[in-house]
Amino acid sequence: MTVEAQQPPAEAGASRPGSVRRAVTVLGAVASVMVAADFATKEIALATLNYRDDVTVIPGVLYWSLIRNSGAAFSLGEDYTWIFPIVAILVAGWIGWMARSLRSIPWAISLGLVLGGAVGNLIDRVFREPSPFQGHVVDFVSVFQPGGGAFPIFNWADSSLSIGVVLAVLLELTGRQRDGSRISSDGGKKPAPGSSDEKDSTSA
Repeated sequence: MTVEAQQPPAEAGASRPGSVRRAVTVLGAVASVMVAADFATKEIALATLNYRDDVTVIPGVLYWSLIRNSGAAFSLGEDYTWIFPIVAILVAGWIGWMARSLRSIPWAISLGLVLGGAVGNLIDRVFREPSPFQGHVVDFVSVFQPGGGAFPIFNWADSSLSIGVVLAVLLELTGRQRDGSRISSDGGKKPAPGSSDEKDSTSA
């Protein structure tokens, strides 16, 4: 009589590492695309625009207005240039730490947008004039009126960062957690899709 070797039970949450890799891959891909697009659009702006003339794209809506910004996103804090590279590095480190338990694709997209925006402007801070870590960011998108005004001039990285933050707020408001679970209306926490906790709850 032969006794079949009993397979050890799968560890709780064994399906989760794969989802972590998938989410981190999405985060990295989104951030990489945003950084590449930001760098490319800034180089095109520097090659085709000048600092004196505004280009009308859609009258009353969209203009190209090239400036060099020593401040943060949307020209804020222009007298504290040296602080922003430190903030960008801290943001990148925080996102890297968060990615260890990241399983939500929407959160991966949100954090990827924030990371891409932060790194895009960090590259300007580090490598552009007038000096390393005090470089001025290239901004060129103006809305509603040429040359800024009521709404500051911005760039691709600023847009990426802003959209990522707005998406993160929406995810928080709808109860979506970074581990893929979701807070229900009664305050309970629904298990992450594909996890062993979800399988147990559905089979009960």
